[in-house]
Amino acid sequence: MFGKTFKQLAVGFTLAGSVLLAACSAGNASDNEGSTPKLMVGTDTSYVPFEFLDQASGEYVGFDIDLLKAVAEEAGFEYELKPMDFTGIIPALQTQNLDLAIAGITIKPEREAVIDFSDSYYDAGTAILVRADEEEINTVDDLKGKIVATKQGTSSYDYATEIEGLKDLVPFPNIDQAYMELQKGSADAVIFDLPNIQYYIKTSAEGKVKITGDLLEGQSFGIAMPKGSEWKEKIDAALAEVIDNGTYEELYKKWFGEAPPEK
Repeated sequence: MFGKTFKQLAVGFTLAGSVLLAACSAGNASDNEGSTPKLMVGTDTSYVPFEFLDQASGEYVGFDIDLLKAVAEEAGFEYELKPMDFTGIIPALQTQNLDLAIAGITIKPEREAVIDFSDSYYDAGTAILVRADEEEINTVDDLKGKIVATKQGTSSYDYATEIEGLKDLVPFPNIDQAYMELQKGSADAVIFDLPNIQYYIKTSAEGKVKITGDLLEGQSFGIAMPKGSEWKEKIDAALAEVIDNGTYEELYKKWFGEAPPEK
């Protein structure tokens, strides 16, 4: 009698355990299906005012950072920022170690061949920066025989490599180093993105340096992602909504002090 009862209890516990396990598994599946996806987003946090570390708060801030937050809310994803050197961003997207990247990345045909971009979210340009007392350099032609500094792996660097007659082209991993070389007199000019140069002058070098000549080339920035990413349509739709609902204009005014140009 006791043996029979023990067997019945054992079977009962086994069945109950199976039901509980099945219930738990179903609950986990439901949670996974309803959870918000979390994407790994690469960024180069040395590109003010687009993305940089705020020393006071210890947080990453900037136009790109605010825009990413707004787009993520619209597209329905969470994200983790992965600060990295700019030159490592595209390879990381190609190997799918990143889901997205936002770092003032210029949309260019050679990049579009290996990764995808969202629609353009910012129109910029490349400019020449010189010391305030510089009088000889006014155009690209005046850079012949001069030392030019810029940031490696960028469109500005690509542009500078095409300039004939430079005495030397010095690429730095951080644009701040290029600015320092200019102020020290080790470089005659810096070629880089206009908004970054403007921000640098406004916050650190008023009266010490100046922009000379016309814009050298137009650029458009996009949010980058691996080739064939399932997020492209969602990112484009979210970006369009952020622009339409006025959020984009608010962020633009916050970081650039004026309304965005009409397209």
